[in-house]
Amino acid sequence: MQDLFKTFQNKSLLTTALTHRSALNEQSSTSKESNERLEFLGDAVLELVATHYLYDLYPDDQEGMLTAYRSALVKTETLAEVAKQIGLGDALYMSKGEEATGGRQNIGILADSVEAFLGAMYLDQGLEACEKFLKSYLFIKLPEIKAKKLYRDGKSLLQEVVQSRGLGAPSYEVLSEEGPDHDKMFRVAVFVDGTKVGEGSGRSKQTAQQEAAREALEKYDGE
Repeated sequence: MQDLFKTFQNKSLLTTALTHRSALNEQSSTSKESNERLEFLGDAVLELVATHYLYDLYPDDQEGMLTAYRSALVKTETLAEVAKQIGLGDALYMSKGEEATGGRQNIGILADSVEAFLGAMYLDQGLEACEKFLKSYLFIKLPEIKAKKLYRDGKSLLQEVVQSRGLGAPSYEVLSEEGPDHDKMFRVAVFVDGTKVGEGSGRSKQTAQQEAAREALEKYDGE
């Protein structure tokens, strides 16, 4: 991670990218604003670069398939994996309270930090640097996504699997909701015939349901 930090000419921009909004309350960061505006910018950079990459990589695939690939690449869980890989969570400025409640491991915060970091990198170094970063840390996950068919609709796949086994239809239950209204994280469990077969998290109930379904599918695949 330090090597990535060293590439920045504007260190204050990097500091802002690493500043969670909770840090402003305790002034634990030298930045006077949080990373949310940079996250907004980074989200757009991410979508553009990922779209261009997939467009070039799969010239024979239609829009629907490319969209499915992109969704699997840029979803919260995948971005959080990137953040963990480069140690971004440990570098964030956040309040002691946020840290005490697991903020450095929170997948929503981690995913947001990747987008903010990308936004800062775009302003500091340009689009080419962002492309290089994403190819090194995010796009390398594409073979696994394709091999495990993580781009397919998990809920529909689970429905097919349980029906083929003569089991009842899956049902989903929200286990918890965390965070403010504009940045909630949901944890959902999926049950088949009264038995919990998977759990998942996401920024929406639908995303969390999809992750729960995928975990259940992994269990059934392993049987």
